[in-house]
Amino acid sequence: MATRDNYSKKPLSNAIPLSTSRLILALLCLSSLFICFSLFKADNVQSPLLNHSAVSTNINYKKCNYTDGRWIYDPTVRSPPRYDHTCKEIFKGWNCLGSNKSNALDIVKWRWKPDGCDLPQFDPLKFLQDFRDTNIGFVGDSLNRNMFVSLFCALKRVSSEVKKWRPVGADRGFTFIKYNVTIAYHRTNLLARYGRWTASSIAGVLESLGYKDGYRVDVDIPEGTWVEAPNFHDILIFNTGHWWWAPSKFDPVKSPMLFFKKGIPVVPPVPPHVGLDMVLSHMISFVEKKARPSAILIFRTQSPRHFERGDWDQGGSCPRLQPLAPQEVEELFSLKSNGTNMEARLVNQHLYKALKGSGFQILDITQMSEYRADAHPSAAGGKKHDDCMHWCLPGLTDTWNDLFIAQLNNFNVRN
Repeated sequence: MATRDNYSKKPLSNAIPLSTSRLILALLCLSSLFICFSLFKADNVQSPLLNHSAVSTNINYKKCNYTDGRWIYDPTVRSPPRYDHTCKEIFKGWNCLGSNKSNALDIVKWRWKPDGCDLPQFDPLKFLQDFRDTNIGFVGDSLNRNMFVSLFCALKRVSSEVKKWRPVGADRGFTFIKYNVTIAYHRTNLLARYGRWTASSIAGVLESLGYKDGYRVDVDIPEGTWVEAPNFHDILIFNTGHWWWAPSKFDPVKSPMLFFKKGIPVVPPVPPHVGLDMVLSHMISFVEKKARPSAILIFRTQSPRHFERGDWDQGGSCPRLQPLAPQEVEELFSLKSNGTNMEARLVNQHLYKALKGSGFQILDITQMSEYRADAHPSAAGGKKHDDCMHWCLPGLTDTWNDLFIAQLNNFNVRN
């Protein structure tokens, strides 16, 4: 047997040079790495193919534009109903089933079908489970209350242990005790603080311009009803608009809007649409500074009115019993026509401009709502005139909440 010493003393003429050995070893290592990498890459390529259906569904769901679509009559929709006319929070004038409006049962049988996808109906029980320990605030005029009541009634149907509780400044508020979910409505017509203004005996700037009476609007001061809302709520849904084009409330001659900034009158005085831009700018900035770090901020677009043959104080009415056709929508809302109901699209122009680049999400309910001339309380609203501004409950605002909650899911608020 050769000893180690003998082996080491073999002639080197027939042996592979050391440098060549190292080269071969390096090549073998590289080959092994290449094969492993190829197998790993192949696995990665195969994985999405195995889950192609799920991946595609998620992508389409998130890319779906819920605002473009059409209304489809579907007798099975809302069956059983999400809630009914016995929900005590429904304002009497909006309770079209209770007031026997002729098409009240049919209003909820129209389903919004977005182009290229479906708008899921939200599950109230799942919503409470998913949003446990969450505070949700609706801030705005009575149309936001319309939406708030719709959500409350749906949640109350599946969770009856409810406590009346209002956050600071709120007009209405409830906590679903089992889930610690609070929803509240903060009433504000202009978002900004406003009140009556009368000329002083001490002549000031406005008095020198001939103003004797009007409404003072402080563009940089939030109304007290919601000033604390950003500190409390995890989700905020804002709206404003109807009161900005309301000559019956703010008569441009007898009681105009007079805008103030930093306590000083804006001179020369500006028209309401300029005041709206100023208010939106300041209120958006205020909310973004005061909101909770993880808060979801939403601004709802304008809810359309459907007065025909005159405005509300001119004998206008909304007698239709079915949604409008696309051509009828344009006739009623086109800015070119300068008609009674163009307010919605005018307000939206200001909203989109103000919200661009902000931290707010936009909840666009305008287009789907423009079709629904049939869904207002109309003559059944119990007023001296037809109510063609608010919506029957149950009704259209249930679909607004479907859209609202679909967007919340898309925002990945529960990552």
